[in-house]
Amino acid sequence: MTSDYFFDTDCLSAFLWINNTNILHELYGGKIILPEPVYQELSNPSIPHIKQRVDVMIDSKDVSVKLINTGTKEYRLYSELIRGKKGQKSIGRGEAGGIALAKTYNGILASNNYKDIAPYIKEYGLKHIDTGQILLEALKKGLITEADGNNIWSKMLAKKRMLPASSFSEYLQKHKING
Repeated sequence: MTSDYFFDTDCLSAFLWINNTNILHELYGGKIILPEPVYQELSNPSIPHIKQRVDVMIDSKDVSVKLINTGTKEYRLYSELIRGKKGQKSIGRGEAGGIALAKTYNGILASNNYKDIAPYIKEYGLKHIDTGQILLEALKKGLITEADGNNIWSKMLAKKRMLPASSFSEYLQKHKING
């Protein structure tokens, strides 16, 4: 069985901001789960087009939203993470929701925020992907070319998305991958 993908706000919004979610549909349609705090972050009234785009993905069944109910295992971990677990600094609600659900349901965490999540990926042995890895998977499956990846990457950077390289080609070189 294929794992579910628990997306953090930053990873999904990279695709939402450029209005290009077809890659997510092709690769993970029906397996994308948003922790409810992520959906709330994406529902910011000052950026209504982002909420509209995520709602389209929900309506098409590419995405579902998962509540983190009190009294559950995932809620206990979520609460620890947003408060600051065992002397570590607190992390955002979106990251905490993604980590708690990915750990509880043995899913894959989709996040670009390494600074906040790296200790927990290691501690919990979480599987993890980011925007670069998503584009790489799309390249390997023939959904995009390297030129398409560079175009998508530059649009994301223009929308102030934080990515680990200045271009998709540079990302491929850093990871020693031929496009």
